[in-house]
Order: sequence, then C-alpha cells, then structure tokens
Amino acid sequence: MIPLITFIIGLIFGWIRSVRKNGTLFDHLQYSVVHGLAFGIIGLVVSIILIQLIQ
Repeated sequence: MIPLITFIIGLIFGWIRSVRKNGTLFDHLQYSVVHGLAFGIIGLVVSIILIQLIQ
C-alpha cells in the first residue's frame, strides 16, 4: 500500500512542479510519471525495510 500511495503523491508533485515551470501537456505528463516512479521506488524500499523490521 505504501508504494501506491507514494506513487500517487509523486504524480501530483511532478504535475505541480511542471505547472510552475510553465510546461506543455507533455511536460506535465513526463514530470508526473518520472516523479511517480521515483517516489514509488522509494516507497517500495521503505515498505521492504518495514516488513523486515516487523519480522
């Protein structure tokens, strides 16, 4: 669940960042996907670490 939530947060963060830079629609999409993937990977690592700590 953590990776999904962080992925969505990354999508929103990337979209907002692109809007502030006055990008086109394709810039908005690219920024949101790249930020979403980066945040999702970070969320996945955090999730794995938490699972290992619980066991």
